[in-house]
Amino acid sequence: MMELARRNLAQCEGLLLDLNGVFYVDDAAIPGGRAAIERLRSRGLACRFTTNTTTSSLDTLHRKLNSLDLPIQKDEIFTPAQAAVVYIRREFGDDPALHLLLDEDTKRDFADFRQDHTNPDAIVIGDIGDRWNYQIMQRLFEMVTTFGARIIALHKGRYWQAGAPSGLRLDIGAFIAGLEYATGKPAVVIGKPETSFFEMARADLKLSGESLAMIGDDIESDVGGAQRAGLKGILVKTGKYRPEMVARSAVRPDGVLESIADLAHLL
Repeated sequence: MMELARRNLAQCEGLLLDLNGVFYVDDAAIPGGRAAIERLRSRGLACRFTTNTTTSSLDTLHRKLNSLDLPIQKDEIFTPAQAAVVYIRREFGDDPALHLLLDEDTKRDFADFRQDHTNPDAIVIGDIGDRWNYQIMQRLFEMVTTFGARIIALHKGRYWQAGAPSGLRLDIGAFIAGLEYATGKPAVVIGKPETSFFEMARADLKLSGESLAMIGDDIESDVGGAQRAGLKGILVKTGKYRPEMVARSAVRPDGVLESIADLAHLL
């Protein structure tokens, strides 16, 4: 699978690279990340560093990457919050009212919008950690069923990789699915594995899907999502990678790397 990855990468003009689980887990860098980025620079490959993380603003995430000695520019980062802002402006115009169920830091990325906690045009949902409870779900339910608010989910992930000893943790997809079931209204999902997320990142790079590959640790969200969007999908065996989950998946990656450190040797 390493040789398959080499052949597919050789055809690429640009890369989308997942962050959490590929370059770091929690606050610990995965070895080889800086060397891989430097190799990308020397080859002149265009790249965007993507994430489904919704607990940090763009500014905070950029500072974290710098603290981990990862030489990534702010304009190279592509987050669900950024994609959601583009979607909201396109669908609701310049002055929509939003209810933001987000980490306080992430709300900074939505500072240009009005907030309405009773009768919003849309509710924007991200990760709020241990704050999830029945009262919050009931409030969202009422906003949708009584006032007609639309549901915008920054992603619909099943689980995420925490640092040791926690391992895999339940993600917000379970709460989004519950809200959809109760209201009968589908959410607009912004982040990976949605095709629109990959298309926005591709448009930002001004490249065709055929000349792009996605590198990530999630067989479904990263690899499968990229392939459905017309990109190559390459899997790394770090972060949330689990061989038993890959074996159960119908997705077949376009190459497998032991870690991001392999990228420097393959390019």
